[in-house]
Amino acid sequence: MKHVIIIGGGVAGMQCASELARQGVKVTIIEKESDTGGKVKNWHKLFPTFTPASEVLSGLRHKIATTDNVTIKTGCEATEISSNCVGLASGEELSCDAVVIATGYTLFDARIKEEYGYGIYDNVITAADLEEMFNKNDVRLVDGRVPRRIAILHCVGSRDEKVCQRHCSKVCCVTGVKQAIELKQTFPSADVFNFYMDIRMFGPGYEEMYREAQQKYNVHFVRGRISEVSPTIDNRLQIKAEDTLTGRPLKIGVDMLVLLIGMRANDMNAKLESGNGLLRQASGFMQPKDAFLGNAESNVDGIFYAGAVTAPKNVAEALCDGATAAARVADWLSKKE
Repeated sequence: MKHVIIIGGGVAGMQCASELARQGVKVTIIEKESDTGGKVKNWHKLFPTFTPASEVLSGLRHKIATTDNVTIKTGCEATEISSNCVGLASGEELSCDAVVIATGYTLFDARIKEEYGYGIYDNVITAADLEEMFNKNDVRLVDGRVPRRIAILHCVGSRDEKVCQRHCSKVCCVTGVKQAIELKQTFPSADVFNFYMDIRMFGPGYEEMYREAQQKYNVHFVRGRISEVSPTIDNRLQIKAEDTLTGRPLKIGVDMLVLLIGMRANDMNAKLESGNGLLRQASGFMQPKDAFLGNAESNVDGIFYAGAVTAPKNVAEALCDGATAAARVADWLSKKE
């Protein structure tokens, strides 16, 4: 039986594993965290349908649990990778016939943008922090009060030359709209503002959700960047910004500021490039063999990609990537026989 190692147990890796196992391939998933699910396991609901993230993960885990061909090694980190062998940090070496890299992305560290006060001022949080609050059903300020005025800032760590993150993270705009709706559903009387550079609602159902946020939930959208955040004497946050549509400066007091942090490439990608001869893009994400006909293949035979390791992707795209990678791997294995 052919053996494929998948590095990364997020949604792309899990989808790839289940598809390969269904075709009679032995699969080992290497996951450095204590459980599978990647970033999605920390999410509350998924856009644009507001499907609970837990439902998607439960479905993937059930598919894997119902096959005998998948082994999951959690708490393990791959340190050496080739098309026929993967070395773990523990010193163990696993032989294989092909490798799929599905290591995803890293969330931008909001502390780098000091002007927004993350880690400095109370009640400045990231979108990931807010998802954790949603999961706990406990969206509150540090002092326990309910927020009545909330600002959401787009493109934190995306499209930003100053922090060398020139790419668009693709999902921030729609995440901001989704979270604004969830906040209004939780606090109907709250004022929620989205500060954006451009609204990029490109996916099916995204534009409709954007309109619903405005028309049904009265979410406010302000085209402009926040230049400064400072605390006030009454424990609120004062935001200075410019409305670029009117050309007027703004000064707004809010209870909570949510930073929509972007996706950045994993630090591990540099090692994959230097140690394995794999190609990276200028953004730091891995470069597929071909953007159209070989988007799941690397430039090295026997090493494949799935999910956001090659570019920012939403959950649906990551799942499709996983299935595509499985098909490419299966085809490659059949030609080796």
